[in-house]
Amino acid sequence: MSPPTIAQRRATFRALHQTGCFVLPNPWDLGSARALEAMGFKALATSSAGHAWSRARADGQLARDDALAHLREMVQATSLPINADFESGFGDTLEELASSVGMAVDTGVAGLSIEDSTGNPEAPLRAMDEAAERMRVARAAIDAAGGDTLLVGRAENFFVGVPDLRDAIARLQAYAAAGADCLYAPGIRTREQIAAVVAALAPKPVNVLVGWASELGVADLAELGVRRISVGGALARAAWGGFLQAARIIAEQGRFDAFAGTPTGTELNGLFK
Repeated sequence: MSPPTIAQRRATFRALHQTGCFVLPNPWDLGSARALEAMGFKALATSSAGHAWSRARADGQLARDDALAHLREMVQATSLPINADFESGFGDTLEELASSVGMAVDTGVAGLSIEDSTGNPEAPLRAMDEAAERMRVARAAIDAAGGDTLLVGRAENFFVGVPDLRDAIARLQAYAAAGADCLYAPGIRTREQIAAVVAALAPKPVNVLVGWASELGVADLAELGVRRISVGGALARAAWGGFLQAARIIAEQGRFDAFAGTPTGTELNGLFK
């Protein structure tokens, strides 16, 4: 059986957002993407943080060309739809943003998220009108390329130290009006916050991030009306946590206890065979 085409993956991805709730895990390289596909997940999302750490860089420090090359690799690595963590769009001007979004669509991604953060700790969020205009430009760039890539609008309030739920909701509503297909406020955690965002954006689908030990499971989030759940850099952090713990025990204690319970080479070879 031939693998699904890019158009088929994009159609599948859009359909996932129509009803129910699905988990969209975030691999950081080809191996983690293949492993997640083998576990039966229906779609995957990139992690800018996970990818940056794999390149010995901090999140947000990779250039556009690095991000685009990573997206192409991830699209080619599996037969699943891929949602791109495209940070703030890799464009200071609207023209640069439109060009970058067009390049991202050309990689074959099924979805693409745009953040409203600035990277400036003194003014961490773009003005709402400016951020909404950037969302309109991203929407137009996607439409010019065929219009079948899902656009995700992100309000970064809770990630950049401005935990104002009312402002985050107003931003998401503005992004929805500007053409975003799915809305996302990473960092909201409580039932009340999540329910408020879902209600304010209905009938648009909402993504919720769970990158920590949470009392809310998939069934709980589905009951709240969440359409999709992502984990951001949490899987990459879990992998790094295991690696760092094992290496520190060797370095500091001269012991190899942390290797207990790890998969064997035979198991991993079988997974990637």
